[in-house]
Amino acid sequence: MLVPLSWLQDYVDIDVPIELLAEKITLAGLEVAKLYYIGIPQGHVEGVRLPTSDHLVWDREKLLLGAVKEVKPHPDADKLVLAMVDYGADELEQCVTGAPNLFQYKGKGELESPVWTVIALEGAEVWDGHSDEPKRMILKGKPLRGIHNKSMVCSEKELGMSDAHEGIMLLHDQPQNGNGEAFAPGTPAQDVFGDVVLEIELTPNLARTFSIIGIAREVAAILDKELKYPSFEFVAEGDPIDGAVEIEIREPELNPRFTFTLLRNTKVQPSPEWMQHRLRLVGQRPINNFVDVTNYITFELGQPLHAFDYDKLVERAGGDTPKIITRLPEDGETLETLDGVTRKLLPENILVTDEAGVLSMGGVMGGGDTEISDETTTVLLESAAWNFINIRKTQQAQKLFTEAGTRFSRGVHPSQAILGVQRGIELMRQTGGGEVAQGVVDAYPLPPASVEIELPIIEVRRIMGMDFAIETAADILRRLEFDVEYSKDTIRVTVPDHRMDIDTGVVGRADLIEEIARVNGYDVIPTTIIADEMPSQVGNPYMQVEEELRDLLATLGLRENVSYRFTTPEREAQLVPAGEQSSLPEAGYVTMANPIAADKTVLRHTILVNLLENAASNMRYQNRQAVFEIGSVYLKHDEPLPDELPRLGLLMTGSRSPIDDWSRSDDDAMIDFFDIKGIVDGMLSGLNITNYTIERSQHTTFHPGRSAALHIDGNYVGDFGELHPRVAKAFELSGSPVFVAEFDLEAALHHSVDTLVAPLPVTPPVLQDIALVVDDTTPAGEVEMVIRQAGGDLLRDVRLFDVYTGESIPEGKKSIAYSLTFQTDEKTLTDKEVAKIHKKIVKSAKARIGAELRS
Repeated sequence: MLVPLSWLQDYVDIDVPIELLAEKITLAGLEVAKLYYIGIPQGHVEGVRLPTSDHLVWDREKLLLGAVKEVKPHPDADKLVLAMVDYGADELEQCVTGAPNLFQYKGKGELESPVWTVIALEGAEVWDGHSDEPKRMILKGKPLRGIHNKSMVCSEKELGMSDAHEGIMLLHDQPQNGNGEAFAPGTPAQDVFGDVVLEIELTPNLARTFSIIGIAREVAAILDKELKYPSFEFVAEGDPIDGAVEIEIREPELNPRFTFTLLRNTKVQPSPEWMQHRLRLVGQRPINNFVDVTNYITFELGQPLHAFDYDKLVERAGGDTPKIITRLPEDGETLETLDGVTRKLLPENILVTDEAGVLSMGGVMGGGDTEISDETTTVLLESAAWNFINIRKTQQAQKLFTEAGTRFSRGVHPSQAILGVQRGIELMRQTGGGEVAQGVVDAYPLPPASVEIELPIIEVRRIMGMDFAIETAADILRRLEFDVEYSKDTIRVTVPDHRMDIDTGVVGRADLIEEIARVNGYDVIPTTIIADEMPSQVGNPYMQVEEELRDLLATLGLRENVSYRFTTPEREAQLVPAGEQSSLPEAGYVTMANPIAADKTVLRHTILVNLLENAASNMRYQNRQAVFEIGSVYLKHDEPLPDELPRLGLLMTGSRSPIDDWSRSDDDAMIDFFDIKGIVDGMLSGLNITNYTIERSQHTTFHPGRSAALHIDGNYVGDFGELHPRVAKAFELSGSPVFVAEFDLEAALHHSVDTLVAPLPVTPPVLQDIALVVDDTTPAGEVEMVIRQAGGDLLRDVRLFDVYTGESIPEGKKSIAYSLTFQTDEKTLTDKEVAKIHKKIVKSAKARIGAELRS
């Protein structure tokens, strides 16, 4: 949010350098991200360093307040005029200019009342108003169509005040200082228009500060100054508003308050220069007096307003009294909003309607049918309160983000509605003329209850870790506009309306203590040693092994992927090729009550979607990817809480060699099934898991014939292999094959064992080979498991080295050969002892898997 210092000073006296103020605001929890200096030099406060904009310091001798006394025609150019400017010198300065907003005064002689601007004399430095890029220039005298010109009347862009360059900066009223004293011609522009704009980054929980008044309230508390509110009085001399409009609120939970005032016989015209200037400083484009007032109040008070053309409402009502209704949409209703977009209304979008149809989307944006136009003479001004959660959902669903929606979606108390409508209608009367109707239509069906909290001072001292006087704590809360009473040891607090973030009970106490601490200063809280006894330290073996797994996978060449745990059911359904039976979990989804995005509506059932989406996004930058992710999936059942299950996901695709490998060539081999199998083997080896088997996978997400299922101790853990081509296409992963894995992390780590350190063997090993003929559908892992179990403790190692089919091997069979290592530390094994074990292995393999010893 942009906060001009000049606007802020209307409500609180600031007697410290702006740089120090910005530092204090930041330390109190409102981060000042940047300072924008307009015309004035940057100050310097020891120890305070804040980012600033590249700004132009106005020369006090050459950039001055000027009064345009007369505008003469240029004798040789229809598109130029001669502005005669009084800048405090003995003679008027003649400026040749093509500013279109001066042409209305052309040839009218000396003006009855001068118009005011900034004049730049020869040698002054200004911004180049005709350059698209920021560019400075020094004024030098030169002839313009035959008339020598050595000075310039300036636009706001040339002064660095805004991007406005349609004409020069022009004020009809003589500028005044804060005491109401008029500035004389020739006053340095610095003293008249110099300003600093604070860019404050506000988090959603700071709803109370989304206005100039809100920031002023914080500043007043920090500096211990009085907060000066604007006047909420309005001059009502017109006919009573009774009978002019009716209101019906059908959903009070979504619209707890709705107010109206009426302004008759008024006129649409440009708003005053001071208002336009302030709106530009906060990033708003001035439009006309009525629209500008609604925007002005939005930024000043944080209470958005909406103005209707009353005569259009009467016309829609067939000449009868308009009846305004706030309700939810009916089936098929649409609304063309002020941005020209026709929007399909969703069931939860609260609306402002009349009996003829929809008028606006409550709290977000109005419709075009009843908007203010140049012909408007009667304005119906609305100020309402809305349910902040509903407005937040509406903005997200409609992809429509406005200044009004920003404030309502964070929380605006219903009490602010009446203040906004009173302040707004008076500014409209002042800027457009006319008569304000007597009275206010105020429907308030659901006033919120006040919040009261008892805060023991001992709790303040305990949380802050320091001695704290109850009088000081009460004073700080009073400065923040809390209603406070206190006794010897307890403060009784009534929370003001604008603090909707503070609740009752223990949480409310903590919130109040936070307010006391931040205004008093976090920097004064002493550093102390904890007095309580520390609890005994308990290790978490599972987490330790998980961290070791991360290190292990990184050592194997993979990078960690971290993603949100959200997705949509439709996206996960794309993991199943059309016509295939799904292998995904059949549990229900945990649905988000308030999704952060349209593609993040439920908690995921599988980690694969996130891996594939990230891979598709990263594919734009590099083809090779080798990543892992450790995270949870969530399976909803009948129990109150879902199952939260840890998962390990792997993804590999592209070139086998890393992109920064100096030996890599253009024809480098691509990653295949055995690369991801090597990662799985390396991971299991690193976790000291040996009793695992790898079998053919039946998972429909994977390519049939190029994937495998992992079992540990006979228990299914997960699958790995090539992604099914149709699934890869659904996730826009074309080109290189994609290899993925998803494992039950808890099941895998349950079988992990600590590395055992043993002395080097003292006896020589006995090495033998064995070749068994088995069915060609028998997995090698199953054969290895049978060999290991039959070999017992004397069989130290089993290594597959050959698989053969062909001549001498019956059809439907395969020969599978292993290298066996026999060894014991007790003695050197004899050939007879080894032969006995060998015979046992052959016998067991025949009995369990029908294997025959290959001759």
